[in-house]
Amino acid sequence: MPKKILMIFGQPQRQSFGGALAQAYVTGAREAGAEVKELYLGDLRFDVCASMNQRQPAGLEPDLTQAQQAITWADHLVFVYPIWWGTIPALLKGFIERVFLPGFAVNFRENSFLWDKLLTGRSARLIVTLNTPSWVYRWYFGRPGHNTMKKTILEFCGIKPVRITEIGPVKGSSETKRQKWLGLVHDLGRDLV
Repeated sequence: MPKKILMIFGQPQRQSFGGALAQAYVTGAREAGAEVKELYLGDLRFDVCASMNQRQPAGLEPDLTQAQQAITWADHLVFVYPIWWGTIPALLKGFIERVFLPGFAVNFRENSFLWDKLLTGRSARLIVTLNTPSWVYRWYFGRPGHNTMKKTILEFCGIKPVRITEIGPVKGSSETKRQKWLGLVHDLGRDLV
């Protein structure tokens, strides 16, 4: 059975090197026979700042309802985004806060610190661009964006394994280097990982 992949592009600038990376993955996955849906967060209409009251969450806009349906459909999620100010873009964080709700992504148990993970049976790939050298991001800053996405969001909801591919530093990179990265990401899609 072909793999069902949802590619989520987590920054507003679709026409960017990140956008080219997203398309490289999608092309590779389709060549391998996967069913692929694409979600460009900059194209969605939703209020990033809507009420986050867990007892009475704001109603979901149609684009967010469709996003939840796509996540439910997929067995592999691919997030493509840059690291900005050490972590994930605000648009991606706002999307997650509005979509990964109790009752959809997790259930918090009454009178307990435990929770139920509702998105099990899915894996994820994070394709992350950096302008900081990878070793600086890891050893000096402690990889806060990676920890946020992998540990406190995706694995918290039951998605695993979560694999991370770092691309960078992008700033000042040569065309040859960028083509190499595009080939790497295409191959990740083709290999369905």
